[in-house]
Amino acid sequence: MQSQVEGIVIRTMPYGETNKIVTLFTREAGKITCMARGAKKPASRLAAITQVFTHGSFSIYKGRGMGTLQAGDPLESLRHIREDIMSTAYASYVTELIDRLTEQDEPQPVIYDMLYQALHAIDEGYDPEAITLFVEWKMLQAAGLAPTLHQCANCGATEGEFAFSFQELGFLCHRCFHIDRYIIRLSPALVKLIRTFYFVPIERVGSLTLKKESKTLLKQIVRTIYEEKAGIRLKSRKFLEQLERTPEFLPKKEELPKDE
Repeated sequence: MQSQVEGIVIRTMPYGETNKIVTLFTREAGKITCMARGAKKPASRLAAITQVFTHGSFSIYKGRGMGTLQAGDPLESLRHIREDIMSTAYASYVTELIDRLTEQDEPQPVIYDMLYQALHAIDEGYDPEAITLFVEWKMLQAAGLAPTLHQCANCGATEGEFAFSFQELGFLCHRCFHIDRYIIRLSPALVKLIRTFYFVPIERVGSLTLKKESKTLLKQIVRTIYEEKAGIRLKSRKFLEQLERTPEFLPKKEELPKDE
């Protein structure tokens, strides 16, 4: 059976000397894996369309077992991601997280739209660290985790000072700080940011400019949730953390004004 799908290449794996196994995240069918025969040959008509982060229209023949990618037309190459090492690292982390947390052949239009918007934002030069944080908080639900962020996880209060509790998986208000000795105290601005990342669609967030300390803390919280509650640690994270630890080796960029 032949099908035409719109999708984004999120992973490729060599198969034999000339073939690739390609994983697409598609609008119509969710995550699908197919064989791209001859795609490793530079002259192959499938060589360009099967590069990671390519957004395209794909023609797939599905018989028994794995489908075969027969043709494809690029809609956008998102080549700026591949030209910048930090953008590549963050985009790789985003695609690996989505790959890890989704099942084959299950339509997930909301996740597809988020992936599409996140990769475009990184490609267009928005802060890739902030975009990645957004995806990390949003994908907690796909991991089967639903932190309590709209109120206190213990008493239900919606007003007051809040802290994050891994024990309660969510916010605790100041009246309930005593039930977890390892809480992380949060400023009102950080509480608002976490809620924004978790509840607000990416297209409504705009070009958030965050302080480095805010990003570091929010990243520490969300990645600890993935590790401790879902046992998830991604391969691409190691490379990303090496880059973040050695910024002196990266090309210099102009500093953007910081918001609170």
